[in-house]
Amino acid sequence: MNLFFRLLRVRLLSRFRPRCSVLGPVRTPFRVLPTDLDVLRHVNNGVYLSLMDLARVDLMIRSGLLGPLRERGWYPVVAAETIRFRRSLELFQRFAVETRVVGWDERVFFVHQRFLRGDDVVAAAFVAARFLRRGGTVPPAEVLELAGLDPAPPPPPEWARRLARAQGGLPAERGRGA
Repeated sequence: MNLFFRLLRVRLLSRFRPRCSVLGPVRTPFRVLPTDLDVLRHVNNGVYLSLMDLARVDLMIRSGLLGPLRERGWYPVVAAETIRFRRSLELFQRFAVETRVVGWDERVFFVHQRFLRGDDVVAAAFVAARFLRRGGTVPPAEVLELAGLDPAPPPPPEWARRLARAQGGLPAERGRGA
C-alpha cells in the first residue's frame, strides 16, 4: 500500500511512454519522496525492492505483455533477489530504474535492474522471477511465445548463473517456524 499512488502513476504514464521489447531495456523514472526515507535520511533498503517491482510492471505494460498475462490468469512473482548498493539516494533526487531480462531457464527469468542517477549507478540488483497460474509455474517459453519471441533461452551472463547458484544454496524454510 505504501507505493499505491506510484503504482497508479506508473500504470497511467506507461501507456504514453515508448514501447519496448519484453526483454527490455526500459527506464522507469522516479523521484525520492519523504516516505521513501529512513532515519538516516536516505532511501530505505526495502523501498528499493518495491520500486523494482514497479519498474517490472512498467516493462510489462510498455511491452504489451500485461494484458495477455491477465487474460490468462498468469502473474509474476519474485523467486529470489539480491541487491548491491553503491551510493545513496536522497530527498527529491530524480533517478530511474533500468530493467532488462538477461536470460532464462526452464523455470525463471533472470532480470537485471539498475538504479541510475543520470549515468551514475546507485544500486544494481539481480532478480529471479517466474510466472504462476492456477496449478503451478508457467514456463518462460510459454510467456515468450505469448509475446511473439523465440523461447530458446540465450545463455545467461556468468554473474547471473553465479548468483542463481548462490541463491539455490540458501535453505528453503518450510513449516510453522519457532
